[in-house]
Amino acid sequence: MNLLKAYDIHFSGLKIGNHVYEYEIDGKFFENYEYEDFNDVHARVSLNFHKNSNHFELDFNVQGIANVNCDLTNEPYDQAFKGSFRLVVNFGEAFDDAHDEILIIPHGESTINVAQYIYELIVLSVPMKRTHPGIEDRSLPEEILQKLDSLNTIQPKTNEKENDPRWDNLKILLTHNKKNDGTS
Repeated sequence: MNLLKAYDIHFSGLKIGNHVYEYEIDGKFFENYEYEDFNDVHARVSLNFHKNSNHFELDFNVQGIANVNCDLTNEPYDQAFKGSFRLVVNFGEAFDDAHDEILIIPHGESTINVAQYIYELIVLSVPMKRTHPGIEDRSLPEEILQKLDSLNTIQPKTNEKENDPRWDNLKILLTHNKKNDGTS
């Protein structure tokens, strides 16, 4: 975890006002979290740290490219992403991170590590559904496209409801009760 020390911000010596921090993130960063959904990642994180007399405001912005596998073809491709996150840090009696956008740190603390927030921001900024752009523009190898096309030709079930005799008696009871209640 020594690599994460680079993400420590020693705020006790900072003057009141804005301070900007820039971070370059790559695949080694995610090894600390044993996160394996990305084949590789290159991202730039900009952190605007605004120090007030009694609290801090941290505005994170990220932009980058993650090499991920397509959900349909399992072919790797580069997925662009960007995102932002705002965190307010207040002082209190004990550490409390129960809220998503508010962090309470104990009085007397002088450092905050932002690595976990950067990690979460990047992971949440990459789309959950990952579809290779070669599917739409037909630039993937022909055998992959043919297999996808053959899977798409399978007809989905029709929306017509088939009668299940096991439920018929219950349906009679349901309609009988509605008639007796005066509802229809």
